[in-house]
Amino acid sequence: SGAGPPEAPAAARPSPRWRGPAARWYPLPPVDALRSRFRAAAGGLPPVFWTLWTGMLVNRLASFVITFLAIYLNRDRGFSAAETGQVVALYGVGLLLAGQVGGYLADHLGRRRTMMLGLASGGVCVAAIGFVRDPAALAALAFLAALCGDVYRPAANAAIADVVVPADRARAFGLVYWAVNLGWAVSLSVAGFVAERSMLALFLADAVTSFAFAFIVWRLVPETRPAQHAPAPVLAGLVRVFGDLPFVAFLGIHLVVLVVFTQFQLAAPLDFAAHGVGPVAFSGLMALNGVGVVILQPLLSPRLQAYDGARVLALSSVLIGLGYGFNVFAGSLPAYAAGTLLYTVGEVLGFPVASAIVADLAPADLRGRY
Repeated sequence: SGAGPPEAPAAARPSPRWRGPAARWYPLPPVDALRSRFRAAAGGLPPVFWTLWTGMLVNRLASFVITFLAIYLNRDRGFSAAETGQVVALYGVGLLLAGQVGGYLADHLGRRRTMMLGLASGGVCVAAIGFVRDPAALAALAFLAALCGDVYRPAANAAIADVVVPADRARAFGLVYWAVNLGWAVSLSVAGFVAERSMLALFLADAVTSFAFAFIVWRLVPETRPAQHAPAPVLAGLVRVFGDLPFVAFLGIHLVVLVVFTQFQLAAPLDFAAHGVGPVAFSGLMALNGVGVVILQPLLSPRLQAYDGARVLALSSVLIGLGYGFNVFAGSLPAYAAGTLLYTVGEVLGFPVASAIVADLAPADLRGRY
């Protein structure tokens, strides 16, 4: 008939609440609905996950090397732009090898020991960067800081895949991504002011948080590697990984996106500095990225469950490209901020989905290497 349901009697309808001086009336969201949303976002995950979540948050509260290395070398150590790029490239090579080394160790030594080893040795290398002046030694330490400091990451991701059921993995990795960016936003909100006075303090703080995460793992995280699966040998494991054609295709596509996204480590800070945007303003832009993730991830993540992961990744790639491409027309702080917001939305959409896809594709005995 086209008629809607009869209106509820006035006594049965929720009474409106008045808020604010403008005398506008509207219903407040019920507490039960907020609790339900919180449970949908964070409920049902095992305690080991939350321990790892806490450790990653602590570690990210002072992850400064990857962000300030280019500025430190260029401004404080007198490296040219080309020399700075070479050292940062070495840092990238260290990260590349850390994935393979950390994945192998996670599958053979176990998740727990790999995380402790990587975090402790990485903290030592990061602290040493602040005391060394020889260019060759700085380059070597940058490489070792990346290699040792990122060894924990495959083990941590494998541990999450070990303890979280497949249906909850996208949500779990979304929460990890939220925690990492919460720490990122908090740290960078003050890092620029500290960097103006002492880069050494930044590197020492970075080392302390790495040691703190290692302590948390040592005291509170059990070994999660499945006991029923024997670890595959080095070459046999790599053959199986690179024989997984859907996974290899995913790696190639994701690599193209990350080549663009990781420019915040080198090209972006140098370009900003050339336009008069110093460490404080650059730190603010990076904090804007972190705050954007912290605000947007809880809002967008529950809504993404209904969409195909491949389409979400495609949209994410477009937004990241637009965000960095917008810098072609930039030259002022507001313009750089607009580009930052665009690629922030892109990473919120795509990165947790990408982590869940990897965890779902990985067989139990190769989770670290995947």
